Amino acid sequence: MLIKTLPVGHLETNCYIVTDEASLKCAIIDPGADGNVILDYIEANNLTPEVVFLTHGHFDHHMALQTCLEETFVPGYAHAGDINAPGEDSPHKMADVEGLDRYKDGDVIRVGNLEFTVIETPGHSAGSVTLKCEGVLFTGDTLFRDSCGRTDLGGNMDVLLTSLRRLAELPGDYEVYPGHAESTTLERERNFNYYMRHATGEIQPK
Repeated sequence: MLIKTLPVGHLETNCYIVTDEASLKCAIIDPGADGNVILDYIEANNLTPEVVFLTHGHFDHHMALQTCLEETFVPGYAHAGDINAPGEDSPHKMADVEGLDRYKDGDVIRVGNLEFTVIETPGHSAGSVTLKCEGVLFTGDTLFRDSCGRTDLGGNMDVLLTSLRRLAELPGDYEVYPGHAESTTLERERNFNYYMRHATGEIQPK
């Protein structure tokens, strides 16, 4: 598995291109902006996109979604919790995109020889998910190195802490690729991340 990190947009959202090296089939995770940068990387490396995943629906993670879908003709996935229902108008959700599929907890989507498993991790937003692939977690804005996502944009801290506990309880260690900033490991965050330690009851809140 080859992971390319492309920080895109003015918030430097991490867009990930995850490639099965045997087939050169790839997934696009969180095309937050700069669709030309994303597509140029795919073309320059002779990759075949198979799917676009969204970890959640905040604008900085999907501004290039439409461009990527139109140029690649692949399915896109997001959780229903972050997609506006008909007649609904919420600044914290994304408008429904034609052809966008919904995924839910436990769904497994194959890209070449890779399998992405959906883990529902709400709290930063109602529809936040973590994508697990081999020994890697793509956590969106649920879990960062030394931190976690904000909850003042339609989120809920109690729910987020439950999601952090769920991640902490996964067996073994994982590389963690978050929606912003640098990567980390799950074991490091279990040991040093205040919010994760709070979620697991290791420390009491300040």
